[in-house]
Amino acid sequence: MTNDLNIAIIILAAGASSRMGQPKQLLPYQGRSLLQHTVESAIASLCNPVIVVLGANAQQIRSQVNQNLVQIVENPQWHLGMSTSIRSGISALNNYSQNIEAAVITVCDQPYISTEIINNLIAAYSSTKKPIVASQYAETLGVPALFSRQFFPELLELNKDTGAKYLIKKYRDLVLTVNFPLGSIDIDTPQDYETLQANILSKE
Repeated sequence: MTNDLNIAIIILAAGASSRMGQPKQLLPYQGRSLLQHTVESAIASLCNPVIVVLGANAQQIRSQVNQNLVQIVENPQWHLGMSTSIRSGISALNNYSQNIEAAVITVCDQPYISTEIINNLIAAYSSTKKPIVASQYAETLGVPALFSRQFFPELLELNKDTGAKYLIKKYRDLVLTVNFPLGSIDIDTPQDYETLQANILSKE
């Protein structure tokens, strides 16, 4: 399968990591940082362009991203919630000359995201044309999730700390799900990170 669909990916990496106590985007993970792992998975996927939204600690984090292969968007309103980063990413798509048909929205603190997971979303969309394809884990639906461009206007209207889940719930009858059991694991606290490292060591 080739990406003649023009599907973008937006990586949300603007948060302050207040519960972690340091920028979780830069935490070491399998020889790179958590953000680098997510970016590399996105670059290797069928998605193009790859957009990374930064906010808190933007200058420190920017140096960790290969800017030849991604577009960095800085969100000066990051402190007002995740919706502002989604809006920043979707707005950036308007600068592309080609018609972006859909966008995958994801975060940088799901360590088990992979190129395969991202491509599974695209394959499901391509074969069914369902306008929303969401990841299913821990009895919930969430990111990474793909939204066709018909939802871009509503994504641009999200406010405060409303994320993509809001639209997934609102349009549940239009949503196709893709299993991603390990999507339930995200890294918010030092304890989360310690557990992740312990799990990696136990498998080596």
